[in-house]
Amino acid sequence: MSTPIRHMPPLDADERTSLESWLDFYRATLAQKCEGLTDERLREAAVEPSPITLLGLVQHAAEVERNWFRRVLAQEEVPAIYAPEADPDDTDGGFDLAEDAAYEQALAVWRSETDRARENCAARTLDDTSPFMGGQVTLRWIYTHMISEYARHCGHADLVRERLDGRTGV
Repeated sequence: MSTPIRHMPPLDADERTSLESWLDFYRATLAQKCEGLTDERLREAAVEPSPITLLGLVQHAAEVERNWFRRVLAQEEVPAIYAPEADPDDTDGGFDLAEDAAYEQALAVWRSETDRARENCAARTLDDTSPFMGGQVTLRWIYTHMISEYARHCGHADLVRERLDGRTGV
């Protein structure tokens, strides 16, 4: 699978276009951080004691996409993708790697979740709400939260990649 092209978000777009563009920018950034590495390297943790790996970050991204855009926004009842056997309700995981975890498979799952997220958002306005934690959450809030989620994890990915082969930036 090829890595998506990362486009700089437009400087003068409307709010929705800005939010969607920044989210796509960070999605592409995470994919670029993994580009060109073997599964073995993608499974390597940053530094002790951190267990964070690039493969784990991709799996986690699939989980949070599923959680926010399917469970919360669309109110779908879908199970966790990478929940550990000890906690099948862990919907915020993905960091732990199964013995047979492979990047191409994780990438396909993640892309499937981002495609579904786009579908679930397409017919909604930024002010549309869904029930969450005893209140209502707007699509605007979900987009903003996901941008911050990806930005934080792209920082992690940056550090892991630099440790693996010295590659920075992108």
